[in-house]
Amino acid sequence: MKLIVANWKAYVATAKEAERIAKKIAQVKIKKSTTVVVCPPFVFLAAVKKKIGRTVRLGAQDVFWKESGPYTGAITPDMLKGVGVGTVIVGHSERRQHFSESDDIIRKKVDMALAGGFDVIICVGEREREDKKAVPESVGEQTRAALTGISKGALARITIAYEPIWAIGTGVSDTPNDALSAAIYIRKVVSEMFGAAQATMLKVLYGGSVDSRNIRDFVLQEGIDGVLVGRASTDKEEFAKMLASL
Repeated sequence: MKLIVANWKAYVATAKEAERIAKKIAQVKIKKSTTVVVCPPFVFLAAVKKKIGRTVRLGAQDVFWKESGPYTGAITPDMLKGVGVGTVIVGHSERRQHFSESDDIIRKKVDMALAGGFDVIICVGEREREDKKAVPESVGEQTRAALTGISKGALARITIAYEPIWAIGTGVSDTPNDALSAAIYIRKVVSEMFGAAQATMLKVLYGGSVDSRNIRDFVLQEGIDGVLVGRASTDKEEFAKMLASL
């Protein structure tokens, strides 16, 4: 099963625009071997839910690490469940960079998301790769920090999205082979933590300047289970083309 996740970030400004994109995605004939998750801005979750139907899943771009309380602006697990969200993204590099999210905060969010019954997509990645033949240890450190203390059972609801930061929004993607080497490295780290069987079952996605020209190159790699698509997923014609190509 291949997993295609659309992270709209803050590129969609109005509910009407969100609904148009969602409606177009819902019209695409999605293969049974593919799962599609759409993650719009929080304010458009309910509107998008009404348009995507039953074939597309609803996801959230983030989640707060507390159930409730005096946290102005926070979006809690119960709020997300109330509008039909089933998947949450945690630890995106843009959250780490622009909102100063530490490994500790991300770890708390993973715990809260799992406790809330969500499937969790944990993002890891490097700012640059000095040695093209080696995946930076920072990717392993982020993976270990996010998964420390997680039970083997909970691991079944976790997906790791490898996103080289230098490729996000630049139009320059990683190569499929290098993305595969990162996926293998992540599974090695998970194998050391949980065992080979759990590492084999773990889903690993690639994200970073994915579009209709290169999506198949990544998705068809045996060790890559899908992609996390950013800005290109807000172009309804482009994203429909991407889904139709699988």
